[in-house]
Amino acid sequence: MTSAAGPDEDSDRRNVSDAAGVVVLGACAAWSLITAAVHDGRPEGVLLAILAVAAGYAAGRISGALLPVAAPCAGALAGVALTLSVPHLSPGPQIVAPLGHAGATAAVLTLSAGAACCAAWATAAPAPRLGLRALAAGIAVTAAVLGSTTGFVACSAVLLCSLAAGHVRHRGVGIAGLALAAASLTGLTWTVAGNATPDGLAAWLEAQLTRHRIELWHDALAMAGRDPALGVGPGRFGEFSTTATETLPSDGKPHSAPLQQAAEQGAIGVLLLAAAFCWMLFALWRTARPTPVALTAGAALTTLAAIAAVGNALSFTAVSVGAGLLAGLATARPMADGSARREIDARARGDRPAP
Repeated sequence: MTSAAGPDEDSDRRNVSDAAGVVVLGACAAWSLITAAVHDGRPEGVLLAILAVAAGYAAGRISGALLPVAAPCAGALAGVALTLSVPHLSPGPQIVAPLGHAGATAAVLTLSAGAACCAAWATAAPAPRLGLRALAAGIAVTAAVLGSTTGFVACSAVLLCSLAAGHVRHRGVGIAGLALAAASLTGLTWTVAGNATPDGLAAWLEAQLTRHRIELWHDALAMAGRDPALGVGPGRFGEFSTTATETLPSDGKPHSAPLQQAAEQGAIGVLLLAAAFCWMLFALWRTARPTPVALTAGAALTTLAAIAAVGNALSFTAVSVGAGLLAGLATARPMADGSARREIDARARGDRPAP
């Protein structure tokens, strides 16, 4: 299940995906500045998120190349430690906690479970692999103990998808399925915001998501309709949302990443957000790492996209860094693989190793 591409082809693959990432993230930053300049918005939050993804991706590529098993394992443990040690990530009984902290907990634990599963596939020894999968299961249990039902379901889904990834022969089919799942959930969010769902489904979703959150989505969709090209400007949703201004406390966000982009940065902002997600899936499709590693990371990132579509997870820097880190770990080329490949090529040419 590993790539059979030669060194030159592997390098070309990585260069293409890296160049695509630079273009996409650069376009996201530039568009946030443009819309902020037009509407006197505040692009600092968007720029910080972009910087966090880029920094996490670079750190993942470096650490994944040096320590392909230990690095994702350490990342998984760091995510759990962060969730337990930072009060604002905990979904516990905080009366004044704004919406979104529970989503951040679920997101960080989901990425942690994905990193543990990637580490399990990166090792060939049966005992460490079993232990790392037990770690992923323990992360799901941790989510349940913290009261994060979403986190428990998300971590369990990532673990099951990781186990199933070992039986997938063509990663392109798996990547396409993940993209379709993310698009379907985003479409469902849009239909809920537009009151286009059947009455029975709408009532069930309202019970799960709360009426307050759906009202925020209605406001976001209305803003997107008033200025579909540019939106109202980054960071300005709270100024124009009646639901947000009447709620105390309020963080001024619609608690849906696609709808926030539509409201604040227009249709182009939504397309750029989708392009950033597709870039990560594209990088996983092009990577020379084993297919189970790529699909496991893709499943975790798709689950994160689902959480972000109905919550405020991407507003937390730790989540943005974790997403980039996991993508970087899953696309890094381990140094040991490169050394072994160079040795094989040297033997094929009849070269002798230097003394």
